Amino acid sequence: MELQEKVAVVTGGAVRIGRALSLALADAGAAVVVHHSHSAPPALQTVEEIVSRGGRATAVSADFTDPVPAARTVVQAAVDQFGRIDVLVNSASIFGSGTLASTSEADWDRHFAINLKAPCFLCREFAARRLPGNAACIVNIADWRGLRPKPGYLAYTLTKSALVALTEILAQELAPEIRVNAVAPGAILPPAGAGRDYMQRLAEQVPLQRTGSVDDVTSAVLYLLRADFVTGEVLSVTGGEHLP
Repeated sequence: MELQEKVAVVTGGAVRIGRALSLALADAGAAVVVHHSHSAPPALQTVEEIVSRGGRATAVSADFTDPVPAARTVVQAAVDQFGRIDVLVNSASIFGSGTLASTSEADWDRHFAINLKAPCFLCREFAARRLPGNAACIVNIADWRGLRPKPGYLAYTLTKSALVALTEILAQELAPEIRVNAVAPGAILPPAGAGRDYMQRLAEQVPLQRTGSVDDVTSAVLYLLRADFVTGEVLSVTGGEHLP
């Protein structure tokens, strides 16, 4: 897929990896719908930066704890503003620790609503509203834990494992006109509140002995969007951390 003049939605597109994806898609020539939930100022800043570079962008607010109407709101914003939708990047996610003993029902429900149910219904709305006969593409941002589950992040890991399964199911169900892939990042950014040594400790566990950058993730997403004979794949961007 050539991204010039296409319309892309990036969920969680105002901050962290989502912001980098919004900017990268705009630089590639796509009009970008920057979704946010509670990050209005960063979303507007992202839109302003895209416009200052000569791109087209708009921001839309939707709370993914109520996933079905939120999905409609986000997709409708793309159609209303730009008249079409060609690309969906499901980047919005929460990351919480928890074991079997410590995970509350509220933690479980919030992770599943934001990390899994929202992407699923966004894919449904996307498939229903994209222009028939035109190639379209979905990229889900998963996690290496979804491929090789480890203890400590029970609800989060289950949602990412299910997102991988969703990717493979929809790659078959939505073919041939919609391709569906996923990127599974590893140590890219520290969680909020982490100390300076957090990433250094992570690097010691990575075969390449370093952490990655948001550019590594954006490059992977852009590859999958442009690779017209690739669907149902999960591309690990981990420096080998996902290996057994």
